[in-house]
Amino acid sequence: MAIFMDRHDLKGATAAEIAEAHRKDLEIQDHYGVKFLTYWFDEQRGTTFCLIDAPDESTVQCVHREAHGHVPGEIVEVALSAVEAFLGRIQDPEPPPGRLSEGVDSGHRAIMFTDIVGSTAMTERLGDRRATELVRAHDAIVRRCLKHSGGREIKHTGDGIMASFSSTPEAVACAALIQQEFRRFNNGNVEPIHVRIGLDCGEPVEDSNDLFGSTVQLAARLCSAAPADQILVSENICRECRDPGIFEASAQRNLKGFTAPVAAFVCHWDDDRNG
Repeated sequence: MAIFMDRHDLKGATAAEIAEAHRKDLEIQDHYGVKFLTYWFDEQRGTTFCLIDAPDESTVQCVHREAHGHVPGEIVEVALSAVEAFLGRIQDPEPPPGRLSEGVDSGHRAIMFTDIVGSTAMTERLGDRRATELVRAHDAIVRRCLKHSGGREIKHTGDGIMASFSSTPEAVACAALIQQEFRRFNNGNVEPIHVRIGLDCGEPVEDSNDLFGSTVQLAARLCSAAPADQILVSENICRECRDPGIFEASAQRNLKGFTAPVAAFVCHWDDDRNG
């Protein structure tokens, strides 16, 4: 058995219709020896994502076809740990006692990378012990901001943190808060910490990528391309935030792994609207 996530394009469908389709999957799953773990529905974009424990992709197709006829356009094998890190759950959420579920998670996520600028030189100059203390200070500041903004840490990268957000505006607000907190830290410390941040957003499964494959890659590349104390975001982030006043178009970047130049935007993190 393996874990698969599939993607359905169902424009015009309602949350009630998707919930009913999920119920029909559950009704016949035992006949095929599969287990439907949960689903996500993005009504705005007309996409549905299912998480299934199944022997193979063809069995997933068969269950959907018999249950309701909505056959997925994409199916990828995923790791449960990655799903939980990015999306926050691997089973249907329990509604509060005596209440119905309050809507369905879309599965759309914003991905953020932070990076300590000049970390190698910092270690060479200060030594391992002192450099490690500064990395821990970075981690504490970023994690405190993630907790405040509803972000979820996915992994530590050695000199930075990768995080996931269910809300794109909250991801941008968190990035701004992180830079504000480091400015405050640097004003009171002899040894400053300068970070750069990159952000992109997208769907869990798209064009046969791994879980958030291209979104993770772009966020990481934007982070690497950002100067110290700057937030660099994708066009997707700008479009979803719908607040052009806090973004400024930057030069297009030729980024590793992307065949065409990528549009990048600077986020003005010291603007009061990001506080």
